[in-house]
Amino acid sequence: MTYQRRERRSLRGASTVRLRAALVVITMVLSVFGVRLFELQGLDPQAYAAKAASMGLVRAVLPAARGEILDRNGQPLAESVAGEMVVADPTRTKAHAEAIAKVLARRLHLDYFDVLDRLTMPNTRFQYIARRVPSTLATSVVDSLTARGYEGLATRRDPLRVYPDKDVAANLLGFLNAEGQPAAGLEQTFQNELAGKDGSETYEVGDGNKIPLGENSEVAPVNGKDVRLTIDRDVQWYAQRVLRTAVHNARADSGAAIALDSRTGEVLALADYPTFDANHGSNAPEGDWGSRALSNVYEPGSVEKVLTTSALINEGLVGPRTRITVPGELRIQDRTIHDYWPHGRIHLTLAGVIALSSNIGTVLAARAIGAHKLAGYLHAFGLGQRTDVGVPGESPGILSPPGQWTPIRKANIAFGQGVSVNALQMAAAVNTLANKGEYVSPSIVEGRATTADGQVVGTDVTTRHRVVSRATAAKEARMMEMVVTQGKGTAPAAGIAGYRVAGKTGTAQEVGGACNCYAGGGYDVSFAGFAPADNPRFTVYVVIKHPRVGGAGGGATAGPVFRQILDYLLQKYAVPPTGTRPAHLPVNW
Repeated sequence: MTYQRRERRSLRGASTVRLRAALVVITMVLSVFGVRLFELQGLDPQAYAAKAASMGLVRAVLPAARGEILDRNGQPLAESVAGEMVVADPTRTKAHAEAIAKVLARRLHLDYFDVLDRLTMPNTRFQYIARRVPSTLATSVVDSLTARGYEGLATRRDPLRVYPDKDVAANLLGFLNAEGQPAAGLEQTFQNELAGKDGSETYEVGDGNKIPLGENSEVAPVNGKDVRLTIDRDVQWYAQRVLRTAVHNARADSGAAIALDSRTGEVLALADYPTFDANHGSNAPEGDWGSRALSNVYEPGSVEKVLTTSALINEGLVGPRTRITVPGELRIQDRTIHDYWPHGRIHLTLAGVIALSSNIGTVLAARAIGAHKLAGYLHAFGLGQRTDVGVPGESPGILSPPGQWTPIRKANIAFGQGVSVNALQMAAAVNTLANKGEYVSPSIVEGRATTADGQVVGTDVTTRHRVVSRATAAKEARMMEMVVTQGKGTAPAAGIAGYRVAGKTGTAQEVGGACNCYAGGGYDVSFAGFAPADNPRFTVYVVIKHPRVGGAGGGATAGPVFRQILDYLLQKYAVPPTGTRPAHLPVNW
């Protein structure tokens, strides 16, 4: 027993010695690593206090990549590309702040005094100098200053918004201002979808360098979502160029041109003029930022007649061959209504009233329908209410309650005065006839997207309702064919060889001048229609405000624009002629 106890004491003693030896080795190893760690950080015990005093905490934004705005084919209309922010550590830049500020102000087009303030800002180790600078420019500027011995500047990733096609759809897209905030258009409407959410990074610096084992935390950015439009970039580009030429040639104030897929209501082009380069949107007049096609309202003029006569036909009150005796003028209350051309008593069919665009003939035909019934049809065609496609600043136009219609107001509304519309609204109304009598709400967004005010828009939420029967729409289309028939209608130049085209001119007086009356204003001219007339594929609507040369009629000024855009669409989408015989209706009786 004594021997065994002695043996156990001996083992315990040996174990203790070995444990002590191991602890000594571990302590030595940790000491070596600790010294090496201090060496790696450039800190030794003697300098630690001085280094700690120079340390600072930096909080920086990690920008989210903004979603793209794409056309229907996935081509970018607005995209984010590589960019950089220029940042400064004022504790290091203040020594040469004036020299640095001069270079930065000149190269980056910044305000010298603002830059100087940022370069000398007290009690901070981090200041933004410039945001969203092209990468090559930012790197070049910072590298050149560093090469001169000026310390404290750096660059960081900061995506830059660009519009590769410059003015294409600019009035729809809007742009981002110098602060990176949306200033107009779809950039503004879909800010919540596009913007994403910036991340952040917090870290410690010492002598201008990030401390490897200092405080360091990061919240990753969440990139924005893409928004795909129904717009066809090529059609949009072409429509803008044709419209621009027409507005210039007519010395007009402005213009709009809209192309729709007749079956779906999808907007293939929505052109405005004047427009601007969205890459430099802040330099453009503010009045040009938005889409006049939705914000400006005007009286539609004689294009309205196809809505009025459709209502009459649908009610069974008239037909294309209905005979109407049209006097040279028509007195209603204290006003006298005239046609645009002087004539005595003439005999027109309803088709002739549309072909020759007779105000008097339309008013006489409209006597058969009550104000409330006609107002109901116009409302069903979409007048007096926004299209709600997601473009900011849209006006609902004006369609007064039928209880307020006097005899002269009802007469005026029947042929397109006394009511106001926006261009997309009127395009959608005419498209109802192209879509076989069924109104389909227009769309600019493919799928769905949510606006800043929470409204869901897009092709996924398109609505439809029947306004007139298929038979009524077909009859109206045949009458509209007579408008572009050589020798019978007011706009033969709007026809397209080989195709059956349905169209209607519009000319409306503007209210203006000191009298605030029609006599004091100019004219708004328009043309609307679709093709092929017997199996519509595309609807096009053009309005030009206040042309000063080239004639006041819609056929002469807006008709050629309509024809060029429609012809382009038919060729681009390879729509063949239907091969059927064109309509042939009597104009006179």
